[in-house]
Amino acid sequence: MAEAVHALWRAAGLSIAPPGSDIGFPIVSTAFDYRRPLRFEDEFEACVQLAAISQRTMRYRCLLTHESELVATGTMTIVCVSMQAMKAIPIPSEIAARFEVAADGAPEAAAAPGTPGADA
Repeated sequence: MAEAVHALWRAAGLSIAPPGSDIGFPIVSTAFDYRRPLRFEDEFEACVQLAAISQRTMRYRCLLTHESELVATGTMTIVCVSMQAMKAIPIPSEIAARFEVAADGAPEAAAAPGTPGADA
C-alpha cells in the first residue's frame, strides 16, 4: 500500500519524501482486512485513493486484487510533521491542493489504478 501511495504522490507531481525536506509524512495508522491469501510470487495490484484529508493528516483506502479477485481492503493514515521537532504541523496548502478526496464508493475507482504490488 505504501508503494501505491508513493505512486499517487508522483502522479500528483510530488514526492512524499524529497531529499532535504523540512517536513515528513510518517505512517501513523494502518489496517487491512484479508479475504484470501496470496502465495509466494503472486503478482497483485494495489489501487489507492485519498479517503480524507484534514489539516495535518491524510487517510487513504486501498484495494488489493489478484487476477481481478479482491484479496484485501485497507486504510493508511499519514501525518505531516516538522522533521526538526517531529511534531505534527499543517499540511502545506501547495501540497494539499494537488490532491482530491475521492467520492464515497469502492476503491476500484482509485486515483492510482494499476500500481503493481510487490511479490507476495
